[in-house]
Amino acid sequence: MRKSGKFLAAALSFALVLATPLSAQATKSGLSDAKSKKTALEAEKKKTEQELKNLEGLKSDTTAYVKKLDSSLESIGNELSKLGDDIDAKEKQIDTTKQELSEAKETEKSQYESMKLRIKYMYEKGDSTYVDLLMESGSLSELLSKAEYITKISSYDRQKLDEYAATKEKIAEKEKSLESEHAELLMLQDETEAKQASVEKLLAAKQTELQNYETKIASTEGQISEYAKSIEAQENQIKSIEAEIKRKEEEARKKAEEEKKKAAAANKAAQTYKTVSLGDISFTWPCPASGRITSGFGGRKSPTKGASSNHQGIDISAPTGTSIVAAAAGEVVIATYSSSAGNYVMISHGGGVYTVYMHASSLLVSQGQSVKKGQTIAKVGSTGYSTGSHLHFGVRVNGSYVNPTKYVNP
Repeated sequence: MRKSGKFLAAALSFALVLATPLSAQATKSGLSDAKSKKTALEAEKKKTEQELKNLEGLKSDTTAYVKKLDSSLESIGNELSKLGDDIDAKEKQIDTTKQELSEAKETEKSQYESMKLRIKYMYEKGDSTYVDLLMESGSLSELLSKAEYITKISSYDRQKLDEYAATKEKIAEKEKSLESEHAELLMLQDETEAKQASVEKLLAAKQTELQNYETKIASTEGQISEYAKSIEAQENQIKSIEAEIKRKEEEARKKAEEEKKKAAAANKAAQTYKTVSLGDISFTWPCPASGRITSGFGGRKSPTKGASSNHQGIDISAPTGTSIVAAAAGEVVIATYSSSAGNYVMISHGGGVYTVYMHASSLLVSQGQSVKKGQTIAKVGSTGYSTGSHLHFGVRVNGSYVNPTKYVNP
């Protein structure tokens, strides 16, 4: 196309007028985004605070249980200590009884041996010795005394032998009883030690659980603190954006009449888009992976609620995630989200010429960034008013949209 100095001058003039409403639109969109982010952060902060409350409740329950287990261990320890003392005492009693039994056996054995010696002596001497002993008595009184003495010796031996046998048997029974009591104490000690081991194992698990709760609580408190900082930052950003909107609205009010006149002139010029010159700008197709146009430029039936019936661009169908490239080199003047366009980018190519890329799933550039022709700037999506995954591509010249297919082909 041929150059037109007069038309380019008009385009530059209109670009200056166009900058204010576009910037205001971006600012309002930024305000909406900031308020939405603040609301989302407050909701997340509230959820995290509830989570913290739940964690603190669980920690409190676990702490109480750990305290109870500590008390049980102390009680079991005291019980084991007493059992140990009882076992030591019982073992000493058993040792003493064994000593007594040994002594009783020795005494019985000694008495038995003495008795056997006397019986043996009497047997070896025969009955005559006993008779001679009696006959040698000088009087009846002496005779009776000797007879009684012999009888008493025999009776004493029998009595003592019976007594020692009874004592030995009694001590043996006592030893048996002590051994039984000792065995019972040992069994009770084993059971108590097993109980102690079980409580210690449970206590270790609960202490680990308590440590985990403390770690989670510390982390959650950190999250709440970060949310509070982010909310404060969003509030500051909202205040800043609101102040900027107020300033721009005041500026826009003062220039409203002038902009209307210039816009009317620009719209009139746009009706002859076939003669529009784009200077030295040349475009490349914005969606290299697809050349399928599903909706052309101009009048149409609105495909979904909120969508325009006067289509100010072309729709290129492509799968979500497909690369969107800059049609020409320039500067990104808008990279944001709006409820109608979704995620979108607008690039200024100079001379009042802009290209627009709407409904992206994600944006890869930011406002103020310079881009090269063919550079990937976004990914195809279906955000905003959209009936499916596609790229809405528009070309704006001197404040009005023109048919992109006049300047670019797949």
